[in-house]
Amino acid sequence: MININRTLTIAKKEVIHIKRDRASLVIALILPIFLLLLFGFAVSSDVDNLKLSVYDGSKSIESRELISSLNNSTYLKVYEYVNTPDAVEKSLDYGRTKIGVIIPDYFTTRLRRGEPTDVQFLIDGSDPYIAKTASSYSALIVNHHSQELQKNVIKQKENGQGIKPYNLLLYNPTLESSKFNIPGIIGLILQNITIMLTAFSIVREKEKGTMEQLIMTPITPLELVIGKIIPYVFIAFFELDMTLILGKIIFGVDIKGSLVLLITLGTIFLTSSLAIGIFISTISNTQLEAMHLSLAYLLPSVILSGFVFPREAMPKIIYFISCFIPLTYFNEILRGIILKGVGFKELFQPIAALMGLIIVIIIVSIKKFKKTLD
Repeated sequence: MININRTLTIAKKEVIHIKRDRASLVIALILPIFLLLLFGFAVSSDVDNLKLSVYDGSKSIESRELISSLNNSTYLKVYEYVNTPDAVEKSLDYGRTKIGVIIPDYFTTRLRRGEPTDVQFLIDGSDPYIAKTASSYSALIVNHHSQELQKNVIKQKENGQGIKPYNLLLYNPTLESSKFNIPGIIGLILQNITIMLTAFSIVREKEKGTMEQLIMTPITPLELVIGKIIPYVFIAFFELDMTLILGKIIFGVDIKGSLVLLITLGTIFLTSSLAIGIFISTISNTQLEAMHLSLAYLLPSVILSGFVFPREAMPKIIYFISCFIPLTYFNEILRGIILKGVGFKELFQPIAALMGLIIVIIIVSIKKFKKTLD
């Protein structure tokens, strides 16, 4: 039989413990609401306003009308005009745009003669979902524009063949999902493991009482933080190499770019993840609190980094928040090197952003750490 009084006494005692651990209580109550609102706005498979790079070789009224039809849709928006067809592909290499349109020099001449003419679309195939959507959007808009032209031709009793869109998928022409997912999974695994490992390091010292011994030593906060990170750097470096090897052997994901550059930038990213783990460890008083804070960071990073859902579909405020997540830029780096084969020049922007975040995180971690028992 259960003694009600003893049971209620234990329950009362546990309530007192929960009230004393206010940080964990706040996290437990606020985190679900925060994640619900965040994911509710961020998680969307709808893709619109895809950035478009345009080369207009014809520079005529007809070509400008076609560009206007593309830009006036809710799906595509002209981001830049370039002077050569090669510059269109360069724009995709740099990640500035997802689609490039090349209007040939003979576009207007053939159209006015009533001959069939084509327009080429270069589509970034590194994200299969966006690539499929972009292919459908571009074909739909061009075909509709062509039909409108045909109606005018019929009214004028002339001959016309219309415009034919020709789509060329770059980087991942077969649209294999594994080639898109594996690079993102590599970044996700490395982030999660390194943050979870380091998030408990300083908290462990506090709970075991060994922090008192550190206080008695002349060690500085910077020395402590770096010393805590060093062992995990080697572990994380081993994990990076193993995930790249397994991705190649099991899933057939080849690295088109520089392996040396990828490993170098991967090490930089791992440093940022380790620094985040140290920061969580410095602001936590218990390992349970550190675990809650780790989950509060890791779960949103999966969604907001563009690992699953395209960032282009997110509201501007959510998109802005995603800019402060190192995994966002590492995903761009991974997919840029592995799928596109681009180098440092094309990846300068995400590399610079990643380096900036690392510096800020390490400085904040050092400033936050105090060699006291409080």
